Amino acid sequence: MTVFRKTSSSSLSLSAGDVHIWRATLDLPAVGIQMLNQMLSIDERIRAERFNFERDRRRFTAARGILRRILGTYLTVEPSAVRFCYGRNGKPRLADTYGNGEICFSLSHSQGIALYGFSRGRQVGVDIESIRDFPEMGEIARQFFSVNENEVFNGLPKSKKVYAFFKCWTRKEAFIKAIGDGLSYPLDMFDVSVHPGEPAELLRIRGDARKAARWSIQNVRPGPGLAAAFAVMGRSWRLRCWQWPG
Repeated sequence: MTVFRKTSSSSLSLSAGDVHIWRATLDLPAVGIQMLNQMLSIDERIRAERFNFERDRRRFTAARGILRRILGTYLTVEPSAVRFCYGRNGKPRLADTYGNGEICFSLSHSQGIALYGFSRGRQVGVDIESIRDFPEMGEIARQFFSVNENEVFNGLPKSKKVYAFFKCWTRKEAFIKAIGDGLSYPLDMFDVSVHPGEPAELLRIRGDARKAARWSIQNVRPGPGLAAAFAVMGRSWRLRCWQWPG
């Protein structure tokens, strides 16, 4: 399992060569949710209220509040002062460039566990999913995996397919989130490693291995029953994994 370390916010910094992955639990006590809710913008509170279930409202509030807390630490500003804008596919980014080099970030959560990815001046994406078997798995693979990915997936024994599916899916989603195109970018137009015995890797983008070589993909092990990965532009970077709160 990936080691997520605690850190003092006073000693935390994000340098140009760093990639930081944070893990956080979203199912917090009511007082914690209330504190984080006070940091949100009006539009974030409105979005939270649109969820039908209280658990989903609380988790959204926690996820966005924790994001603000971490960004506020990097930027040395109050969490409530962090301002976001949104790309054409809804990917949030900082509305302003604070300090030297823009901070890029990504957020994903599943089963009450959130992962955050941060870097300075390079695109980053994270994805986390709950590992479970479900009847439509083969159909989803046929629809969204590439020809090469399906060939490897279909050749696996049944006992390894569930694990391989979510490894493949999180790697693909992490890359999509990094480039900011969401599901509008065809998932079957790039290849990632699928076999459970192989390291995480972006193999080809539209058949071009040279384009893929500009990116790094790495697995994250956030906890039992969860699959996760992150994608980041470039090869020369230092990874640090943190646990919130520190």
